[in-house]
Amino acid sequence: MITDVKILAVDDVEMNLEILEVMLSGHFSEFIKASNGQAALDILAATSDIDIILLDLEMPVLDGFATLSLLKRNDSYREIPVIVITANKSDVLKTLSLGANDFLAKPYDKEELKLRVMNHVRSKKLADMQKDLNAVLEREVVKKTADLRKALTLSQEAEYEISIRLGKAAEFRDLETGMHTRRISELSFQLASLLGLPEAECELLRFASPLHDVGKIGIPDRILLKPGKLDETEFQIMKLHTVIGGKIMSEAGKYPLLEAGRIVALQHHEKWDGSGYPNGIKGEEIHVFARIVMIVDIFDALTSERPYKKAFTIDESIAIMADGKGEFFDPTLLDIFLTNIDLFVSIKEALKDTPSEQAPLEEIVQLT
Repeated sequence: MITDVKILAVDDVEMNLEILEVMLSGHFSEFIKASNGQAALDILAATSDIDIILLDLEMPVLDGFATLSLLKRNDSYREIPVIVITANKSDVLKTLSLGANDFLAKPYDKEELKLRVMNHVRSKKLADMQKDLNAVLEREVVKKTADLRKALTLSQEAEYEISIRLGKAAEFRDLETGMHTRRISELSFQLASLLGLPEAECELLRFASPLHDVGKIGIPDRILLKPGKLDETEFQIMKLHTVIGGKIMSEAGKYPLLEAGRIVALQHHEKWDGSGYPNGIKGEEIHVFARIVMIVDIFDALTSERPYKKAFTIDESIAIMADGKGEFFDPTLLDIFLTNIDLFVSIKEALKDTPSEQAPLEEIVQLT
């Protein structure tokens, strides 16, 4: 359990701040209160290592919308996750477009509040670890070039593990299993290799592909975990996980893994014929990394059992995917994939889910 957590709560109603503090008791090392957006910005300027911000919208002096906009435009603060607390559902899309990481509707449930806060804190601390690790490695390369190969190997292994764990942070709230991220990693690597991409790009995709659904951290549980079909409004919000994932890893161009992860997260639901989302790009406008991840992600989804569906057989899955050639999928990539289907099936079998990986979400939550 993470205990070294600094929370900044922003609300002009003192009672609301006290309720949040009581509800989150035992989950923070410091709980800092601000009565409006300007006070929050002043606190951030004087306080380091804030892990998460709980932000009300209706406040005097500087309201939540203006505060959120300023936070996400500031290099020093934009990586701090912000959960918007609102009683008005119509504010949801506006706050997400301004860069909010999540939202919580009033009145909020104590357990949901704890889970949402801790999920975002975990992701931030992992991202901080990534930055710290890269900074250390850059200094070491300058200081000791003779150890470059060893340092880079260690870096790649660490980046891969962080990437896997960031992917799991999203899956913790989804119905996917923990081995799903590792399967996507290896399946993507193999398809990239068969396509003939340079080895360095294949390795980069292996590390970045587990981040494809990290944006689901920002999707409400009532939508993410809904067992039935989503209505149109819910589906529009669900589609935002691509945009949210892209924002989580935005402006990280000097970190190739995060930049590749951003591209994959943003584009892995774009379709070859241009009918996908979020931007409706088509053909080779879609980055090859995203085209690869789309194929292996759908293959893994079709051939895996979930609480809401049975697994399709390999033959059934091949037939479904073949029907999507030239519509959903890059025709060349799909031909390579289906021609080598035995290889991909063997990878899936080698990384199949264990009984513990298939535990219901409720059990996983209790264990943490």
